[in-house]
Amino acid sequence: MGNFIGGIAGDIIGSVYEWHNAKGMDDIELFRNGVRFTDDTVLTCAVADWLMNDENHTSEGLANRLRSFASTYPYAGYGGKFMKWFKGDSMEPIGSFGNGSGMRVSSVGYYAKSLEEAMSLAKASAEVTHNHPEGIKGAQAIAVAVFMAVDGYGKEAIKEEIEKRFGYDLNKHVADYVELDSEENVVSRAHKFDATCQVTVPEAIVAFLESTDYESAIELAIIIGGDSDTIADMAGAIAGAYYGVPQWIGNMAMSLLPEDLFMTVRDFETFATNRRYEK
Repeated sequence: MGNFIGGIAGDIIGSVYEWHNAKGMDDIELFRNGVRFTDDTVLTCAVADWLMNDENHTSEGLANRLRSFASTYPYAGYGGKFMKWFKGDSMEPIGSFGNGSGMRVSSVGYYAKSLEEAMSLAKASAEVTHNHPEGIKGAQAIAVAVFMAVDGYGKEAIKEEIEKRFGYDLNKHVADYVELDSEENVVSRAHKFDATCQVTVPEAIVAFLESTDYESAIELAIIIGGDSDTIADMAGAIAGAYYGVPQWIGNMAMSLLPEDLFMTVRDFETFATNRRYEK
């Protein structure tokens, strides 16, 4: 269970590639100079805190935490709609189908005791802001994948469940998103930047499905290009639950977090483990 850091590490590793997409596989370096946590990490911690400390999992409780965490780290790289929401007076959701709902949901996959609970909590975690059906679906897909990976399901079972529940086409390959030459340099990409759930969630899941270990899941997510930190965050969340996170990667990621986020991650891992396996 001590692999909740997987998504956060993916966010940190991918942070330097978001606006400077990798030119080839050899261009990808784990923890390159300049890496940092982004809004993905901040809001992942906000959802984890909500699961731990709001017993009834209220929408008001989550909205307050999202705003509080974002206000503490206002320059973490939030999307325009979310930025307007957390700085505004209204608690009304913003109708977004951006991947913000998928990037922050991984804690649900660790916390839930059943697929249906994962579905329900993922919906609740999304719709406080991302109440568009695609925004909710993206969050649920990542949460279900993480839940199943934690429970020891194989890749084929995870793939089939996601396709059945959400209708994503997971028969694609990373090569469908990025063309590489014989030396694994990028020739072309399917798109330059897209931060929607309907594009990036399937990409992240495909990166996980094609991977052979945690590191390769992150590398495949990054080479896809576009919104690299968030695709790596979502792929890393599933891969961390499935493979585990190498200790050095987990330690490096944790060392780059400020104390409050560090404590949230540490406390949540203990809390979720105890809750999920309590008799």
